[in-house]
Amino acid sequence: MGKVVNLQQARKARARAETAAKADANAARHGRTKAQKSAEKAAADKANRDLDGHKTE
Repeated sequence: MGKVVNLQQARKARARAETAAKADANAARHGRTKAQKSAEKAAADKANRDLDGHKTE
């Protein structure tokens, strides 16, 4: 026989895991220094400029 699982506990555990994953993502996104944010913005801007430079119209 298989293991007996309480579905309510399984749902709560899954919800906790999803919440923790979301919290980790937010911490990674918002828990950066101003220098890191500006460096990432500069890199994204450069990538967009390079991409626009390769367009032909």
